[in-house]
Amino acid sequence: MDFTFIIIIFLIGFIGSFMSGMVGIGGAIINYPLLLFIPPLLDLAAFTAHDVSGISAVQVLFASISGVLAYRNGGFLNKKLIIYMGAGVLLGSIIGSFGSGSMSEESINIVYGILALIAAVMMFIPKKGIDDIPLDQVTFNKWLAAFLALIVGLGSGIVGAGGGFLIVPIMLVVLKIPTRVTIASSLAIIFISSIGATAGKVSTGQVDFYPALILIIASLISAPLGAKTGRKVNTKILQAFLAILILITAVKIWMDILV
Repeated sequence: MDFTFIIIIFLIGFIGSFMSGMVGIGGAIINYPLLLFIPPLLDLAAFTAHDVSGISAVQVLFASISGVLAYRNGGFLNKKLIIYMGAGVLLGSIIGSFGSGSMSEESINIVYGILALIAAVMMFIPKKGIDDIPLDQVTFNKWLAAFLALIVGLGSGIVGAGGGFLIVPIMLVVLKIPTRVTIASSLAIIFISSIGATAGKVSTGQVDFYPALILIIASLISAPLGAKTGRKVNTKILQAFLAILILITAVKIWMDILV
C-alpha cells in the first residue's frame, strides 16, 4: 500500500464513521460504495464486493462502539430496546455472514441495494410526535422489534454492514422511538450485530486486514466526534440528513447494478 492509498482509505473511514456517530448508523452505507468505487476511480487498487463487505464489517464494529461510548451519558441508551433488537440482529448477522461466502458479487450488491431502497422509502414517511415522548416513557412491541432485527441481521450479515441504515428507520417509523434514543441505541445494536458479521467474515477469509486497520483507526477518531455533533443538531435536521444520505446511496448502488 502506498501513501496515497492509505490517505484515501483513512478519509473514507473518517467520513463514514463521523456519519455513523452523528445519525446512528454503522458507517457501512457510506463506506461500502466509497470503498467500491473511489480507489479504482483514482487508479488505485480496486476492492471486490467480498473485500468491501469484509472490511466494512470490521470498521462498523469499531465505529459503533466508539459512538456508544460517546452517548453513554444522557439517558439515550434504551437497555430493553438494545437487548431485544440486539439478540435478533446478532442471530441474523451470524447466519447471513456465513452464507455470504457462497454468494456472487452481483448478489451481494443487489442485497445491499434492496436494503438501502427499503430504508430510503421508510425515512420519507412522516414521523410526527415521536420526539415529544419523555425518555422514561418510551414503549415498544418487544417481539416485533426482535423479529424485525432478525431480518435486518440476515441482510446486514451478507453485505458486512451493521444494519443501522435499516434499524434506524424501523425504530423511527415502526416502533415510534424518539430520534436521539434511536441514534444512541441503534449504535449499541449495530455493535452487537457487527460482532456476528465480523466473526463470519474473518472465519471465511473475507477480510483484508491492512485496509481494515486503517478504517479502525479512522473510526476511533471520528465516530465520537460525530456523536458529539449529533447531540447538538436539531432532530428534524438529523432525520432529513439521514433520509437524503440513504436515498443517494440507494440510487448510486442501483445505477451500478443496472447499467
